[in-house]
Formats: sequence, structure tokens, C-alpha cells
Amino acid sequence: MSTSTLAYIPAGTATIEGMLEIPDHAVGLVLFAHGSGSSRHSPRNNTVAGVLRQAGVGTLLMDLLTPEEDRDYARRFDIALLTQRLLDAVRWVVSQAATRDLPLGFFGASTGAAAALEATAMLGADARAVVSRGGRPDLASRQALATVTAPTLLLVGGFDDVVIDLNQQAYDQLQCEKELVIIPGATHLFEEPGTLEEVARQAAAWFAKHLPA
Repeated sequence: MSTSTLAYIPAGTATIEGMLEIPDHAVGLVLFAHGSGSSRHSPRNNTVAGVLRQAGVGTLLMDLLTPEEDRDYARRFDIALLTQRLLDAVRWVVSQAATRDLPLGFFGASTGAAAALEATAMLGADARAVVSRGGRPDLASRQALATVTAPTLLLVGGFDDVVIDLNQQAYDQLQCEKELVIIPGATHLFEEPGTLEEVARQAAAWFAKHLPA
């Protein structure tokens, strides 16, 4: 069983919406940082989130941009703004009785992966684990990549050649416990049979290993 709550998260002058779902006896909470042009309704991220909850990990899927902001294409690549929104969400999470004691992790996709790593670098020991799916961790600053201490898993499709190279560049700069895993037969969106399920399986295992105290 899990509890579901539609969250309204203060973010400066804006309010971002999210869906918070916490299974019984949760071992932690993962905040999803969606990629460019995506939202908390993304079928791919909802699939992954469902598998995480089955593994005892709570999830918060949210829209880091308001609908008006998302219409400005450049905002989707504004890593500083996306990072600030993630930190606003963390601030909200730790203010809620149901979530304040749960260890935190991040799941980032596309540009959301860079924001997740930037936020992780700023949070230090308060962020326990990061997973990137087809992400752009290379868009995080060199300083952030060198500062991240949370174990980080980068998942990339085997046919996503350019993104593989970009992930390798970021991977080489990370100084934390890390893995770069290529999912065979997958393109950027992991639409091929079984590939998204493999992403979800590996993400759930990573968080189940690294989130608990």
C-alpha cells in the first residue's frame, strides 16, 4: 500500500505541482527531475516510479517549470533554474511530517540529470543517491561534478551514440562511487521492448542499496 498526495510546492514566486507517493515502510524518497519538454505525467518516468515504489522507495514526480515557463524553450535548458526548483522541492519535503525523515535521492532524465547533480553537489551528505536515464549530466558544471559525493548511476541506451559520449565525459569528472551502464538495444527514449524495464530494475536496485541509512 502507498499514500498519494497532490503537492503544491512553493518555488519563489511560482508554485510547482507534484505527485507524492509513499509506500508503507519506505526506505527513502526519490525526487524526479524531468527532462526538457517532459512533465510529471511522463509515462516513462511513471513506469520507473512504480517500480521504485514496489522496491519500497517513495517518489515525488513534479513539474519543475510552470506551463507558462515551459512554453519558453530556452527555460528547459536553464540548469540553474531547474536546480533551484529541485532545491525548493527538497525544502518542501523536509518541512512535511510524512517525508522529513526519509533519505533523499534524485532520478534525472535529459536536462533534469544535470539539475539533479547540481542539487546533489549543493546538498552534500543530505543527498544519498542519483540515477540518470538518458540524461545530460555533461550540462552540470565541472565544479558540481567534482563535488558530488552521492553514488551516481548513469544509464544510457546502446544506440544513443552522442549521449553515450556526453555521459562518458561527465562520468570521467565524477569523483564519487559511480557506474555508467549501457542498456543494449535502446535508443534515447528507451521505447524498445524491455529496455525501460531494465532501467527501472537497475534504478530500483541502486536506490535500495544506497538510500537506507
